[in-house]
Amino acid sequence: MAFFEKKLGGKTVFQGKILKIDVDEVQLDDGSRSVRECVRHSGGAAVLCVTDNRVLLVKQFRYLYGKEIWEIPAGKLEKGEDPIIAATRELEEETGYIAERLVPLLKLYPTPGYTDEVIHIFEAENSRSGRQKLDEGEFLDVELTALEDVLKMIESGEICDAKTVAAVYKYCLKHRIKI
Repeated sequence: MAFFEKKLGGKTVFQGKILKIDVDEVQLDDGSRSVRECVRHSGGAAVLCVTDNRVLLVKQFRYLYGKEIWEIPAGKLEKGEDPIIAATRELEEETGYIAERLVPLLKLYPTPGYTDEVIHIFEAENSRSGRQKLDEGEFLDVELTALEDVLKMIESGEICDAKTVAAVYKYCLKHRIKI
């Protein structure tokens, strides 16, 4: 059975630099009505870079969690930007690494209950280190961590970032690495 919700109307209640919040009224399949609070986001791009069985991670303070978080390099898409362009940019800016090629690994809907954000995750091939080019106000550490240790960090809860967990597990499945 296919389900569908029809938008009847809506209004924007907040417009910021990185997101917009709409409140939409929808008609459900049974004809009843409901309200959807929608966080509109341009999306993101991320890169899983594995070199010599080591995963390139960044650690940065995330205000909403009140702590430092381990993640793969990632960033926001500019309006209309090709995800592979954003991924290439973010990999170099955050880590200094440059990939010979980026291959699509997966597309992730981080929280489909209230946002339209899509994160495009790529796998870096034949990467080499270069010079980091952090944005103003961006502070992070870069570390190459053994894949085995990254899997342990995920299992222990030290790595909780959804895009990182999904990318690492997808990489292991793709390359037939025992988890």
